[in-house]
Amino acid sequence: MNEHTDTLAVLGDDHLLLGQYAERAYLEYAMSVVKGRALPDVADGQKPVQRRILYAMKDMGLSPNAKPVKSARVVGEILGKYHPHGDASAYDAMVRMAQDFTLRYPLIDGVGNFGSRDGDGAAAMRYTEARLTPLAELLLSEIDMGTVDFVPNYDGAFEEPTVLPARLPMVLLNGASGIAVGMATEIPSHNLAEVTAAAIALLKKPGLDTAALMEYIQGPDFAGGGQIITPRADLLAIYAAGRGSVRVRARYEVEKLARGQWRVVVRELPPGTSAQKILASIEEQTNPKPKAGKKTLSQEQQNTRALMLSLLERVRDESDSEAPVRLVFEPKSSRIDPDEFMNTLMAQTGLEGNVSLNLVMMGRDNRPAQKNLATILQEWLDFRVHTVTRRLQHRLSQVEKRIHILAGRMTAFLHIDEVIRVIRESDEPKPELMAAFALSETQAEDILEIRLRQLARLEWIKLETELNKLQEERDGLNHLLQDEGAKKRQIIKEMQADAKQFGDARRTLIEEAERAALTQTTADEPITLILSQQGWLRARAGHNLDLSQTAYKEGDAEQQVLEGRTVWPLVVLDSHGRTYTIDAAEIPGGRGDGVPVASLIGLPVGAKIVALMTGLPEQHYLLAHSGGYGFVARLADMLGRVKAGKVVVTLNAAEQLLPPVPLAAAWLAADSGVHLLLASSEQRLLAFDLSELKVMAKGRGLQLMNLADGSHLAHVLVTAAARFVVSSQGKRGGEYRDILRVQDIRHKRGHKGKPLNLSGSLSGLAEADGD
Repeated sequence: MNEHTDTLAVLGDDHLLLGQYAERAYLEYAMSVVKGRALPDVADGQKPVQRRILYAMKDMGLSPNAKPVKSARVVGEILGKYHPHGDASAYDAMVRMAQDFTLRYPLIDGVGNFGSRDGDGAAAMRYTEARLTPLAELLLSEIDMGTVDFVPNYDGAFEEPTVLPARLPMVLLNGASGIAVGMATEIPSHNLAEVTAAAIALLKKPGLDTAALMEYIQGPDFAGGGQIITPRADLLAIYAAGRGSVRVRARYEVEKLARGQWRVVVRELPPGTSAQKILASIEEQTNPKPKAGKKTLSQEQQNTRALMLSLLERVRDESDSEAPVRLVFEPKSSRIDPDEFMNTLMAQTGLEGNVSLNLVMMGRDNRPAQKNLATILQEWLDFRVHTVTRRLQHRLSQVEKRIHILAGRMTAFLHIDEVIRVIRESDEPKPELMAAFALSETQAEDILEIRLRQLARLEWIKLETELNKLQEERDGLNHLLQDEGAKKRQIIKEMQADAKQFGDARRTLIEEAERAALTQTTADEPITLILSQQGWLRARAGHNLDLSQTAYKEGDAEQQVLEGRTVWPLVVLDSHGRTYTIDAAEIPGGRGDGVPVASLIGLPVGAKIVALMTGLPEQHYLLAHSGGYGFVARLADMLGRVKAGKVVVTLNAAEQLLPPVPLAAAWLAADSGVHLLLASSEQRLLAFDLSELKVMAKGRGLQLMNLADGSHLAHVLVTAAARFVVSSQGKRGGEYRDILRVQDIRHKRGHKGKPLNLSGSLSGLAEADGD
């Protein structure tokens, strides 16, 4: 197709190749969307529809002091004159400009139902009324002062401004959100006083970078408040690049109640979040429905439900006209830590989330681009200086015209009798007046338009006073136009006055904090884990259970019973020295056979499960193997995210792991009095202080016992008792128990140990009763 296209040519001036036509048409459409709908202008911060709404309302005389009119009338004016689109698009934009929970500084004063922060839509336009807010004067007060260009509307019947003469950087004050073709914008709102201070600083000292300007602008200032927890360095990077996201959370307070009870009251929410969304999220987690295609709840849903129900007793929405946001959370128990309580709620709901920043807008070159903070303020200042210059020039022109008229009237007053005679006797008085008194055509027409009796009553003092005042104004205007420093000082003075009139306190707190993370994924409850010899794993709620009636599959039996808690990690140790991590809460309970452990982990072929381990991450375990080596490992070092597990114990061929032994950290101290007892297959015993072992993350470990060729380590025992029991089995099947003293076999680690004279084979070690 490409070869064929390359051989084609344009078939005359009125013909294009289809590919060329499609490309041109798409680009024109894309730029129409970018410029005409989606992106705000850096000059006034408005999209075209917003700009047309404001201009139409000013044209209708809907000032802040005027009586509001029906929104339908305003929409009709907008559509009929400036915005030939659907009425819904215009009304929706108008509603958004009136919502104080959407815009930081609303530009329209709406009367009636203009929607709510919970997502409720506005009433129909025939029911609501609107007028401009006082703050809209920042955009419209200079519109008739020659400050901006006007262009014909869509049918040429009227004219509309290309931009509004904004007196402050409205693109940062109210922000914007929009999706264009191939680009999008997400500009947050900012505090008027802070933005004004930054703009003044940049005007005084051009060249300030974003970092310097951020000394004035702390960050976004959302209409609904909230708290930004993003670090300061990250905020600087975002504003320097013009893109990123900030982490925002709700602001709350803990209210103390009687008898040690408490509750949490949320008064401010992140942008884009409402009380109804929070309540719906909590309802979905506490009363979940099976996922599509499933008949029952997943284990994750069950865990989340149990976690939320273990923390939260009830939640109420007490929002009203006086408190736009008031969410009350009551904990299940007053013993719950309030910070942990809120951390879980923030991690599980929309009480904390990310807010995107994408500072894309139309620049002064009429091109869309992503800009950093310094560029935005500099381009707006360039626009403001240009606007003020045009305003001064426009006013100077008006003043000079008026001075010219007054000069003519002064001449007429000085020669009133002769002027009257010329007018009375001449058929063409205008040229004679111009010739007789050296008047311009404009001055002569003004004199002729004045009634004769008015000429007789012209007052010299009034004319002279007005003329002197205008001449002083003219001199002042010329000075401002010729002196750039004076012009900048005038702009700064005006900005400071606007900031004093419209500025307010910051609503959004900026305070760095750790983002909410779900450290506990389920309710903290006691649990008993049962592992069978064939590798089936199940859970039972509670501790100290009677498991005598526990049933197993045919040919299967109990291998290990381990008590733990649902919030503790579960580590599986296999015969190859690898460990695997399982969430204990994911293990099925009930009366079934459980689940094969191999389905939860990536158990290699030929590997067998040696034991289960659980506890807090600080829990220590003794890991020893038949080769006579071992070490102490923390449970935290055995945890991993990979299903295939991680190598913790290094084994040689034919070596086998012994069951791990849980240890208390205090036992590892030099004066703990805790000993490690070892028994080899050749019936030698050794005891040494547990403190001689090292805590290691992985490896083969230290030599525990010096074994003879063909011998292996068979049993280990950790005890603080002075005596222990050696169990043996006779040749005829009889069992024997001998009580020995630890002191008699005590030696340094790595010794061969003391030989025993047993009538049978050694079968185990245990603590002596009563010690």
